[in-house]
Amino acid sequence: MSSDPVTLAAVEIGSSKVAAIVAEYTGYGFTIKGWGECQSQGVRKGCVIDYPAVTQCTQQALENAKRATGGSSGVPVEQIDKVFLAQTGGHLDGFYNEGARIVSAADNMVSAEDIAEVRRLAKAKELPEGRMLLERLRHPFRLDGRLIKSSPEHLCGRRLEVGYWMVHGDESRISDSYHMISNSQIEVAEMVLSGLASGRVVTSQAEREHGVLVIDIGGGTSDYALYRDGLPYVAGAVAVGGGHLSNDLTIGLRLSTGQGDRVKLRHGRAIVQCRDKAQKVWLDGDLAIGDRQLPLLSIEKILEARVREIFEVVKHKLGTAFSPETCAAGVVLTGGTSKLPAIAEAAAAVFNTPVHIGQVSDGFPEPLQDPGFHTALGLLQLGIEKQRAREAAERSQRPGFLRRLFARPSRH
Repeated sequence: MSSDPVTLAAVEIGSSKVAAIVAEYTGYGFTIKGWGECQSQGVRKGCVIDYPAVTQCTQQALENAKRATGGSSGVPVEQIDKVFLAQTGGHLDGFYNEGARIVSAADNMVSAEDIAEVRRLAKAKELPEGRMLLERLRHPFRLDGRLIKSSPEHLCGRRLEVGYWMVHGDESRISDSYHMISNSQIEVAEMVLSGLASGRVVTSQAEREHGVLVIDIGGGTSDYALYRDGLPYVAGAVAVGGGHLSNDLTIGLRLSTGQGDRVKLRHGRAIVQCRDKAQKVWLDGDLAIGDRQLPLLSIEKILEARVREIFEVVKHKLGTAFSPETCAAGVVLTGGTSKLPAIAEAAAAVFNTPVHIGQVSDGFPEPLQDPGFHTALGLLQLGIEKQRAREAAERSQRPGFLRRLFARPSRH
């Protein structure tokens, strides 16, 4: 295990805010030191459009997290050693590629070489120019058509197959987000898809085994991750989110910038409940100049249409990968927009499966249990898991590893 503590940060650069969590990792576990956020500037649909503005917001969120006294010790963090960075945006795309191989042994027993070769073949498809690979999600092996959830090594069969869902994005956009951190002399240790990060903390291992879909509805994008047999199966993002709800209200009700968001938060619902066309609500409720009444039925109709569209777009992107039969644990919603009343019912109508709002463990500080922090929290956990795996691999390659592994502990 690591002898010296390492200060890690998880950073999510979203369209509505930048969120950061700082933790100390020792190799045995981690302690959350602080968290911070900053209203996002220069991000549209998850993509950076104003590099200096986003860099300033990101640095401010990190500084807020470093200074925060909300962590367990209350001691400000002076330096961050490594950052785990979430990736989202409408530029993300994915495809499935498969590899197959005839088992080489005369007795048809699958060897490690067969596994390595079929995995190489499945990964071999080249990306279009200007695209960068972000994630490979391995699907279960198949041996003569049989699904093999674990390793097929030493099993007997003739034809071995495996496939990968590969997520890629625009190289320049990914580079922009990377350099916003690395230019501050902080190492970017991992880049993780936002949907996978959220899915890590709002689902249980049992749900992932049974099949579950996670949808993280942010300000400018909606990230998704579909799990089967305990592992991520498909992941990606669509360029529509909670900000589009506010924009629809602004246009449909002829409001000024910012008023649509306030109306959404005060009076919004994802499913129409109002039946009285004459029912009105106040824009601000303070009777000041410019305050006026708005038809509640119109507000709910506008939001219902856009919310349904978000879920239909996600379902279309998933294609045949999603079905209620292979998603027995249903759909889990998270992200700031998941707090919109009746949004779970709206999702259930589209996906025809049970839907609930994601929650995280009570063991985390209360502010981090807000859906707006779920991505950063899951990013921290996934990053630390990868850190542990890397350390374990390094230890296994040191001389004398097996002797130390099986040595009896001293009695003295």
